[in-house]
Amino acid sequence: MHYICKYVSPLGGITLASDGENLTGLWFDGQKHFANNLTEQYEEQDLPIFAQTKQWLDIYFSGKEPNFTPPLSLTGISPFRKRVWEIMLTIPYGRTSTYGEIAKQIAVETGKRISAQSVGGAVGHNSISLIIPCHRVVGASGSLTGYAGGVNKKVALLKMEGTDLSKLFIFKKGVTL
Repeated sequence: MHYICKYVSPLGGITLASDGENLTGLWFDGQKHFANNLTEQYEEQDLPIFAQTKQWLDIYFSGKEPNFTPPLSLTGISPFRKRVWEIMLTIPYGRTSTYGEIAKQIAVETGKRISAQSVGGAVGHNSISLIIPCHRVVGASGSLTGYAGGVNKKVALLKMEGTDLSKLFIFKKGVTL
């Protein structure tokens, strides 16, 4: 059984999902791949994991770096996707990494050539946004390519973290740094 809970952030509604003990999902409402790992049977309930996650979100949206991570469940995904998500968890608050840098790290670990595009696919399907900070992954040239919650949200999150945006840019009209 899965459980959900709603959270209202300064950037819009967020849906949290849990297996009852661990956080299994965190999505901006309506984002691409929304609730992609949520089972058809779920109920809305207030659980301790949701209280802990809401506390994390409150700290985060106040412009501070949370000093804890709620228990996460990264089950039911490929080993490759899991490794990409684990690497994203190591990207420091206020900093960025590139798809290529993540690909190189995995290539060193596995001895296999990994493309930045395959990393991009894993990043784009991140089911626990914000906490697994996919918004901190950018293109090699500094391009703010894609974000399942929308590029506007990616820019807002990076600004809120105090990220140096001077070398980053967007190809999309209507989005400014």
